[in-house]
Amino acid sequence: MPPLTDVPSYASLLARTDAPPGSSWGLFGADDEIGTLNFLAPEHRVRAAGLVRTGRTFSLDIPLDAFPQPLIPHRGAVQHSVFGLNEFHRDDRIDNLFPQATSQIDGLRHFGHPDHGFYNHADPQRLVAGDPLLGVQRFAEHGIVGRGVLLDVERYLAHRGEPIDHADPQPIPAHVLKETAVHQGVELEPGDILLIRFGWLRHRFAQLRNASRTQDNGAVSGALTPLVSVGLEASHETAAWLWNHRIAVAAADNVALEAWPATASALRVKAELEGRLPASSHTGMLHRILIPLLGLVIGELWQLDELAETCSAEGRYDFMVVATPLRMPGAVGSPANAVAIL
Repeated sequence: MPPLTDVPSYASLLARTDAPPGSSWGLFGADDEIGTLNFLAPEHRVRAAGLVRTGRTFSLDIPLDAFPQPLIPHRGAVQHSVFGLNEFHRDDRIDNLFPQATSQIDGLRHFGHPDHGFYNHADPQRLVAGDPLLGVQRFAEHGIVGRGVLLDVERYLAHRGEPIDHADPQPIPAHVLKETAVHQGVELEPGDILLIRFGWLRHRFAQLRNASRTQDNGAVSGALTPLVSVGLEASHETAAWLWNHRIAVAAADNVALEAWPATASALRVKAELEGRLPASSHTGMLHRILIPLLGLVIGELWQLDELAETCSAEGRYDFMVVATPLRMPGAVGSPANAVAIL
């Protein structure tokens, strides 16, 4: 790959004529399958190791069974069975495991761009079980170990007197990320693993507890309100901010990193504008830019509350992060298996 100083800006990517405009295709090689993880080099891991001072660890995963009903309907609830061959033995089995149902990492085969296809010209006919092309195992092979930086957007906006309304799919523009970093006194560096806390998971779990109490009291259970999430603004400005900072991984404590649903987005693809692709829940999503065009590694539903409390108390927002996605060839995504080490 080219030196980080020679990587083109997002504006330059949009002007490309040798590849889809706005894409990083070919920058890391014709056969690249790890996208922005190329920004995470050995020297960045060494730098991250130097951030470990106390050795305290914070798991960034929520339990695999955290949601009694799946957040996304087609992702069913996990089923865990424990059995033994005799009274002195135990074994177990997990069925109906959807790797992206809780704390997760999206692989680069998760989303294609309707006009241009999958990352780096990957053949969509090969994106099937058993074929390793663009599988999440590529991330495991490269390793996700580096400097993590937490941007506590919920805490910053509350400090500013503009608390997040979690009933609204509020889009957070890139300038708020910049302001949060300045407020916290932390600077982003190339190759960083960026963790963005919106406070959404805490809000969702509070909803679950309230729904459970309602059921226990004998009231009619109307289930939870429709899935709505604050998140990053779906715009080229957001994509530019992430790319120009050379972010290796962008993870958040919400359901899609970006605001969901993407009803406020102005992003459209040619196929939709020409009527060849009907509108869907994916219409306007920033995912269509970040994953297939830029090759950005995305994390969703990461548990950041405990880490954020410690960071706020200590006035320190950078640390070491280790994540170990499954080495399942051809997997679309994986549980994050992530930990922060201070």
